[in-house]
Amino acid sequence: MNAVGADYDLPPQLHKCLHRATRLVWISIVFMISIIVLMFMVMGSSEAMKAMWVEDTLSLVPLISFLIGVHYRRKPPDEAFPYGYRRAVLVGFLCGAMALSSFGVYMLADSLTTLIKAEHASIPSIEIAGRVIWMGWLMLAVLLYSVIPPVVLGRMKLPLAAALHDKVLHVSATVDKGDWLSGLAGVAGITGIAFGLWWADGAAAAIISFEIIKDGYENLRNSIAQLMNKRPTDIETQQKDRVVDEVENALVRLDWVAEARVRLREDGDVISGEAYIVPRDHDRLIERLEDARKVAVAVDWRLHDLNMVPVRRFN
Repeated sequence: MNAVGADYDLPPQLHKCLHRATRLVWISIVFMISIIVLMFMVMGSSEAMKAMWVEDTLSLVPLISFLIGVHYRRKPPDEAFPYGYRRAVLVGFLCGAMALSSFGVYMLADSLTTLIKAEHASIPSIEIAGRVIWMGWLMLAVLLYSVIPPVVLGRMKLPLAAALHDKVLHVSATVDKGDWLSGLAGVAGITGIAFGLWWADGAAAAIISFEIIKDGYENLRNSIAQLMNKRPTDIETQQKDRVVDEVENALVRLDWVAEARVRLREDGDVISGEAYIVPRDHDRLIERLEDARKVAVAVDWRLHDLNMVPVRRFN
């Protein structure tokens, strides 16, 4: 403990998980950039392809936010930021969530306008090496390519996100794993145009836009909840995290503690807060409170900067 605040590092056994997660995120960024470039090259006037391009571009936000978090988790507290920099990731994540939601609404309005006006999307043919090729085939190939890497990488990220209790990484993994739905909608839209169904492209764009809005809403809700110091929640179920009750139970089991209540919040991947304790007596209280803190933080590796506060009683 220094004069400003407590520094923190991951348990040794989780450093390998963090290293692997960071490597997967960089691999994901490389794939996503290649997908974004290819999508831009072939999207033409297709509303579905435009929506997919927007979704793929904005899917970089949680990836970049995770890397920001990895950088700032190493930075110790200082005089200006005595609680450290671990929440820096939430700022970028909040901005990304707002952008995701805004673009989703814009794309939905644009696709619905196209359907209402009955605008017919056309997919031209191009000449490659002396052969005329329908651009739709290239679009379908890019759509299939845009789905496979994120789905595979998303499934690989999920267990690492759970082990590290990193909600930004979990969001990225969830979005990746669900990309098959958007890809399938895009394929259906392009195929519909091939069969003369003019409305298929706009309908596919609307479905993809709904997916973008859903992802943006979930990200926005989660980031705001953490910024507002919502109690810790399970990374998978979003229900109350078991650590809250476990810390209280561990403290109550101490023979000198009459009652105990905790108030915890999430600071990125760690949990901090206060434990309020009603002691049976005040003998050696300072030493006992320090022992209680050691007992509490031993409950879970995520517990950090947990303060023991003695009180006479609870109202």
